[in-house]
Amino acid sequence: MTKNLFIALEGIDGSGKSTQIKLLTKKLQAAGHKVYATFEPTDSRIGSMIRDVFSGKIELDHKVIAGLFVADRLDHLLNKSNGILKMLNEGYTVVTDRYYFSSYAYHSPYMSMDWVIEANALSAELLRPNLNIYIDISAEESMKRITKGRTSTELYETLDNLKTVRTLYLKAFEKLQDVENICTIDGGKSENEIADDIWKKIEELSQASN
Repeated sequence: MTKNLFIALEGIDGSGKSTQIKLLTKKLQAAGHKVYATFEPTDSRIGSMIRDVFSGKIELDHKVIAGLFVADRLDHLLNKSNGILKMLNEGYTVVTDRYYFSSYAYHSPYMSMDWVIEANALSAELLRPNLNIYIDISAEESMKRITKGRTSTELYETLDNLKTVRTLYLKAFEKLQDVENICTIDGGKSENEIADDIWKKIEELSQASN
C-alpha cells in the first residue's frame, strides 16, 4: 500500500473521529505512507473566526457561517504553505477530520441542502476524497459523550440539532452516492474494532486502485 490517498472522516459531534484519525495515521505510516492529518474548521484566520462563533464569542447568521466554511475549505485546499492539494502533490496521504459533507449536514437545517452543495461545488471540483468514512452514532450517545466532563456546549451541540444533523448526513450520502465513495462505520463498537473496520475499507480501496 504505497499510493497516497485523500480520506475524509465524518460524523456528528462525539463520534470519535479525532481518536480514529490518530489510530489510522499510525497504521498508514506503518504501511509506508507519509501522512498529513488535518481538520476543519482549520486553524487559519477564517477557521479561528468560525471557532469564535461556535464558542459564542461572535454571533453570525447561519448563512454567513456556511459562507465562512466555504472560504475556509477553499483555503484548506489551496493554501500555498500547507494546503491539501500541495501535500498530496508532495506525496502525502491526507486524512481530514471533516470535509464538505459536514457542511451539507450541519448547515442544511437552516437553508437548502442543494444551496450548500452548490456553494461547495468548487471544493468538490478541485478534490473529492478517495473515501468518505462516516462514523455513525446516535444523537443521544453524542450528547452523552460531548457533555461528559464539560460545563458548556457549543453552537450545534443540542440533542434536537444532532438528531437533525444525523438525518441530513444520511440524506446527503443518498443524494451523492453516485459521485462520492462513502462507507458507514458503526461508532458504537470499541475504539479498536472501529479502527479495524476503517482499516479494512482502506485496504479495499488500495486494492481496487492497484
